Amino acid sequence: MADDFSFEIQKELGVVSEGKGGWQLELNLVSWSNRPAKYDLRSWAPQHEKMGKGLTLTQQDLIALRKLLDSLPEAQG
Repeated sequence: MADDFSFEIQKELGVVSEGKGGWQLELNLVSWSNRPAKYDLRSWAPQHEKMGKGLTLTQQDLIALRKLLDSLPEAQG
């Protein structure tokens, strides 16, 4: 039995990088299947008609990730 799948990008927060064919790795606030929106990091086709695999984070997860990233030494080279 297949579940109904839907999504709504409630807010486009930013583009991390751009790849082949105009696909972009984006951070967005997305509601999946009419659930409360979460932060979502994944690649999207130019008009958001297709998506790649991604990572969905709660606000608490995003805050913890930011703290972790801020604690890392700056990249060399």
